Amino acid sequence: MIEIMRARSFVKWAGGKAQLLNEIDNAIPDHIKQHKFTYIEPFVGGGAVLFWILQKYPHIKQAVINDINTDLTNSYQTIKEKVEELISILQEWEKEYHSLKDKLEAKKEYYYSKRKQFNSRTSDKTTHAALFIFLNRTCFNGLYRVNRKNEFNVPIGSYKTPMICDEDNLRAVNQILQKVTILNGDFEETLKYAEQETLFYFDPPYKPLTKTSNFNSYAKDEFDDNEQTRLANFCKKIDLLGFHWILSNSDVKGKNPNDNFFDELYRDFNIKRVMARRNIKLVA
Repeated sequence: MIEIMRARSFVKWAGGKAQLLNEIDNAIPDHIKQHKFTYIEPFVGGGAVLFWILQKYPHIKQAVINDINTDLTNSYQTIKEKVEELISILQEWEKEYHSLKDKLEAKKEYYYSKRKQFNSRTSDKTTHAALFIFLNRTCFNGLYRVNRKNEFNVPIGSYKTPMICDEDNLRAVNQILQKVTILNGDFEETLKYAEQETLFYFDPPYKPLTKTSNFNSYAKDEFDDNEQTRLANFCKKIDLLGFHWILSNSDVKGKNPNDNFFDELYRDFNIKRVMARRNIKLVA
């Protein structure tokens, strides 16, 4: 069984991998586990795998995370560098928001004013990270979604008194991020950080199972089939270079048995299909 972690994801994030940690652990080569290795996660998202790796294998040489979502990576960087300032802001907002629990209109006004401030992107980086976390904790289902203008457009959630400031976890995340390099760019740029013993874990925006189930709007630019193909070619490249990698994605074949999109892209590698809540996931 996977042990309980002290530091955990500080945001709710669609496609979180907490339920697949045992499968991921089984896919890591034994010789990697026994040595100091470099861990690279080019699509970090909520960081469930990152926090698990850092705590289960504390002997790793270095960890590098990346995400194209600037709002997300700014939040990681803020927690790493200015966690107490961030906590102070979130504590104040939590107190104010909870005081409105029985005043629905005032509560909506408060939420949408914070959403407007977030979308203006005029706040300092620490305040912007606080806005990111506040909205994640108070919006509908903790969903992160932006439109083509990169505007967060999720409506208010129905939570009465959500935990907005989990200060114990934020401090734990702050400590564990001290050994992590945080990048904000294209996934291929992470290759320059790879060393002799390196493990990549890829958890890209999922290919939607249907035309109406596209939940990969984590950034203003879509991660479409061309991007999925570019990622597969990148995996082939790092494999030829001798680096180890694991990738997870939605299993389109589970929805349509005749859809061989991923089977063709990764036909030269081992594919294991595993069940997960809500969707069938694919680990290559």
